[in-house]
Amino acid sequence: MRIRKFLTISTAIAMIGLAATGARAADSVEVLHWWTSGGEAAALDVLKKDLESKGVTWSDMPVAGGGGTEAMTALRARVTAGNAPTAVQMLGFDILDWATEGALGNLDEIATAEGWDNVVPSALQAFSKHDGHWIAAPVNVHSTNWVWISKAALDAAGGKAPESWDELVAVLDKMKANGITPLAHGGQAWQDATIFDAVVLSLGNDFYKASMVDLDPAALGGEKMTEAFARMEKLRSYVDDNFSGRDWNLASAMVIEGKAGMQMMGDWAKGEFLKAGQKPGGDFVCIRFPGTQGSVTFNSDQFAMFKVGEDRQKAQLLMASAIENPVFQSAFNVVKGSVPARTDVPDTDFDDCGKKGMKDLAEANANGSLFGSMAHGHAAPAAVKNALYDVVTRHFNGEIATADAAAELAAAVEAVK
Repeated sequence: MRIRKFLTISTAIAMIGLAATGARAADSVEVLHWWTSGGEAAALDVLKKDLESKGVTWSDMPVAGGGGTEAMTALRARVTAGNAPTAVQMLGFDILDWATEGALGNLDEIATAEGWDNVVPSALQAFSKHDGHWIAAPVNVHSTNWVWISKAALDAAGGKAPESWDELVAVLDKMKANGITPLAHGGQAWQDATIFDAVVLSLGNDFYKASMVDLDPAALGGEKMTEAFARMEKLRSYVDDNFSGRDWNLASAMVIEGKAGMQMMGDWAKGEFLKAGQKPGGDFVCIRFPGTQGSVTFNSDQFAMFKVGEDRQKAQLLMASAIENPVFQSAFNVVKGSVPARTDVPDTDFDDCGKKGMKDLAEANANGSLFGSMAHGHAAPAAVKNALYDVVTRHFNGEIATADAAAELAAAVEAVK
């Protein structure tokens, strides 16, 4: 109810703001996004200030919800009402869905002038372009198969970061024996699926590609997928009883405050640690989910540009240019925890986790082990993602037995393909 009320109020305010600033529309952008946590808001402020320095006023339309589901609901209402925002934070196949509907604008003018084709990785361009035309400006590359560990908790558990599944279980068991919650987690479908992504990847690159990207029924319903669900059941045993509905950044806070040992989450979590004044290596440790070093599952936050009147297109292009500026890409991603969406940005200003992220991404890209994240809309269309969400979350909550989960997943995906 509170979210619905917030959306209603936000929409009303946005509409009033548009009417009041019509004369200045060319110098303003209305931006719908879900970056509302402390670390995310700090990163977004970098973009706001950059645009303000160029004379572009930012009209904010935040919609809380880490996976962006609520934001997409609000967007649909705005577009249906004939009042699309200037730019919308969006992920993966959601961008292509809107492009197919003919709702997105054309950024070719600025993309060609600035040579985006030469510096944006092809894996991102697959979502930034439609029918050969640029429709969105990628802000970053997030990788999702990370584990964030309290250094103090790890030291108390023996000090060695786990490199395999068995080592991970041993560390979690030791943390449990030490009297803290071993695994900080929020019971939301996208968070459950984020862990599931990493678990599946840890069982092999070929298996991840076959099941999550190719949607092969044999991989989705086979013995190896049953093993993935067995590992999810084991991880569930390390989560506290109050996890249901917890936002991801509150789970990060549990690790930051020493109440939990680790969190399995994308690299946006690092922004929360940094905002709390913590330092990588000293206060927290960043590792790839055990068994996935050398491979990366990714998503990319992009700002899709909706079709707007000519009086608003100038500001739209200015915003797109600001997003792709290498100086901004470095400044933003240093704060956000992600890595740049351009290949020509140096890692000079990044901390050790950021440097590792950039190195891992380059290695995975070169070795063919860079995969779109199923949990974050970059492996398959939304209908498939949502079907997986349903099965994974019901299993994680004990509503589906591990022995039955793989068959349920295969059937659910087949039903929506």
